[in-house]
Amino acid sequence: MSYIIDPAPQVTLPVVGESAKFPVNNIYCVGRNYADHAIEMGGDPNREAPFFFMKPAFAVSSNGVEMAYPAHSNDVHHEVELVVALASGGVNISVEKAMELVFGYGVGVDMTRRDQQGEAKEKRRPWEAGKTFYQAAPCSDLISIAATGELNSGDIALSINGEVRQQGDVSQMIWKVAEVISRLSELFYLQAGDLIFTGTPAGVGPVAKGDQIVASVAGLPALSFKVSE
Repeated sequence: MSYIIDPAPQVTLPVVGESAKFPVNNIYCVGRNYADHAIEMGGDPNREAPFFFMKPAFAVSSNGVEMAYPAHSNDVHHEVELVVALASGGVNISVEKAMELVFGYGVGVDMTRRDQQGEAKEKRRPWEAGKTFYQAAPCSDLISIAATGELNSGDIALSINGEVRQQGDVSQMIWKVAEVISRLSELFYLQAGDLIFTGTPAGVGPVAKGDQIVASVAGLPALSFKVSE
C-alpha cells in the first residue's frame, strides 16, 4: 500500500502483561449515564435512551503523560469513566452478544472545556470544541477481560492533589456495558480498536494548572497524570 502523504502515526495504549500495544480507533462517549451526574448537569435521571458523542484518537494520552491545559478555555472539567476496549465490531449487535466484542477495560478521564461546551449549548451549536482537543481523553493501561471477568460493579473515583472529588460505583450506570455496546452498534459501525467511555458519576468539576490527578476503578490499573503549569 502506498499513500500520497504519510499517514498519521497509529495511536496506541499499553496492555497489562503484553509487549504488544492496543491500536486505538474511534472513541465513543456516553452522556449522563449515572443518575447523580445527570441531575447535577440539569438532566433527567430516568432511563431514557442513551446519547453519545465522539472524540478523535489523538485525544488519547497514556498513563503518566503530562496533560497540556487546553487553549481557549478557563474552565476545564474532569469526568472519570470506566473505559471499554473492543476487540471486534459490527452492527446491530444484540445485548446478549455484545460482551463478545470486548477486549478489556481501562480507566479514562473525559476532559471537557466546560465554558466552550456551555456556550455552544446556549447557541444550539455542536459542542465538539468542548469535548475535542489534544489529550482530551487520558486513559490508563488496558487489561484484558480474560484477566478481570466482566465488570458490573466496583468503586470508581477521581482525586485531585490527594483530595477525592468524584466517587461512585460502576453498578450505578443507568445503561450497562452490554446495553451501551448494543445501542451504539445500531447507530454506528463498531470496529476493533474502538474505545467506549461509559459515563461519569457525580462530582465533576474544574482542574487547575499544576494539579495531580489520579483516577481509578476497582480491579483496573490506575490512571495518574499532571496538568501542565
